[in-house]
Amino acid sequence: MLTLPEVEALARRAHATQTDKAGRPYAEHLEAVAHGVRRRGGTAEQIAAAWLHDAIEDDALTPAWLSEAALPEQTKAIVLALTKHKGEPPEAYAQRILATPGARLVKESDLAHNADPARLAVLDEPTRARLTRKYATMRALLGLKDSPTED
Repeated sequence: MLTLPEVEALARRAHATQTDKAGRPYAEHLEAVAHGVRRRGGTAEQIAAAWLHDAIEDDALTPAWLSEAALPEQTKAIVLALTKHKGEPPEAYAQRILATPGARLVKESDLAHNADPARLAVLDEPTRARLTRKYATMRALLGLKDSPTED
């Protein structure tokens, strides 16, 4: 099995050329989500999934790689649950997360970092407003409290 430091290094390499909407290295987001999962009492499987949660969706890694990876089945299931499908309604996405043990905590940490006011402040107003609504909708669908926990 891959260790957490190995998963972190792999995720950092896989996303090395990617940036977030603010132009920051994408690995900063992954690190924040993993830290948030750890702070929320997440397991090693959930922390590993936090490092990999966007890898397939962002084409940094392939589903075939994930299938063969030396990772616990729970980690793989969480990554797949958190991988959005093109055109998928938010309700279906939320139901898949809720149906996958451990996935909700990882998504909670992801949403908390995505909705961080400092992170949103650097975006233009229309993008900030759209994302704020999007994150609030997902929090509601997942049964999370209205305001995210600071990470």
